[in-house]
Amino acid sequence: MIANNQILDALKQIGLNLYERKIWVALLSRGNSTAGELSKLSKVPHSRTYDILESLADKGFVIIQNGRPARFVAVEPFEALERAKKKIQNDAEIAIERIANLQKSNILKELQKIYKEGLSVVHPAEISGMLHGRDALHRQIDTAIKNAKKHISIITTNEGLAEIISKHKHSLRQAALRGVKLRIAAPKAKDFSEELKEIAELRNLTSDIEGRFALIDDTHVLMLLTNEKETHPSQEIAFWSQSEHAASKLFKPMFENIWKELK
Repeated sequence: MIANNQILDALKQIGLNLYERKIWVALLSRGNSTAGELSKLSKVPHSRTYDILESLADKGFVIIQNGRPARFVAVEPFEALERAKKKIQNDAEIAIERIANLQKSNILKELQKIYKEGLSVVHPAEISGMLHGRDALHRQIDTAIKNAKKHISIITTNEGLAEIISKHKHSLRQAALRGVKLRIAAPKAKDFSEELKEIAELRNLTSDIEGRFALIDDTHVLMLLTNEKETHPSQEIAFWSQSEHAASKLFKPMFENIWKELK
């Protein structure tokens, strides 16, 4: 049986690349096979087949039988997915533990020192760039909020403000506790006053302004460049810059001029 595109697409969503998907489905149709046989059946280059099968074995989809030539046994699909899930969980736990240990170590202090010393000789263009996809945007927003020391100024849409509350309310509350001043302008910002009580000052944005940008400590700028109503979240593009000149000389005056006119 040849797998249809729906099956191959579903396997792609769990992290199998094209060759892995083709090889595993081919092996499922045979139960037990050699690399050469699977290469012909799946139309995967023979030079890649062994590597792909070893990768599938590591992920829990295949069992390797030693011999000449080696043979490969397909793991029953439900059990294969269970094995793959457990491996991902175990790998994630190990990675998280290693990161946590690194954060507690002296190595982190050395990395921070390298970063701070490096910033003094880096041109602003080298710490500016494009963010692709809404997830990347929110990761950058969360980092900026956590690092904020003085103030955060945001102009956004109602949908954008709802997302900010959903994804960053905890970080915003922690920033407020550190003494960070938070100001947010949105078309119906006051509708969110209960959610952001004692966290932020809110003002309603006039209808002729539509967009999303954030200014952090007069040093960081984040700005959405695509229309959120017309663009899929995965296709959204945002600009970010760690430029004191752009933040303090351009975006700060612009925000202050807008802010003072709002109710």
